[in-house]
Amino acid sequence: MADEALIRICVVWSDAPRSVREWHLVLSAGSTVEQAVVASGAIETLGVAAARELNLGVWGRKASGDQVLRDQDRVEIYRWLTVDPKVARRERFRKQGARNAGLFATRRPGAKPGY
Repeated sequence: MADEALIRICVVWSDAPRSVREWHLVLSAGSTVEQAVVASGAIETLGVAAARELNLGVWGRKASGDQVLRDQDRVEIYRWLTVDPKVARRERFRKQGARNAGLFATRRPGAKPGY
């Protein structure tokens, strides 16, 4: 009966590419996303005033701070984007050039253009 009143949660934060910090918590049933982030100590680590300043999600889906968690949920704290992904893609394409990018980057010798 006591196990039903507790849930296991994992809070995840990636401060840089290929670097992940995890906090495994045991909280009472009915805990929210914001309570999990506060209990993990991530707010002090990230240097923000409150959990509502963060972009949060549960299993890859955006979540609000008052969303109730279930057992084995994974709370994710998302990084702020430094560059718009569309702009970054355009810049990469501009550097590579049209002939060296995409589907037609490698052609067979003697093949028609575009094949």
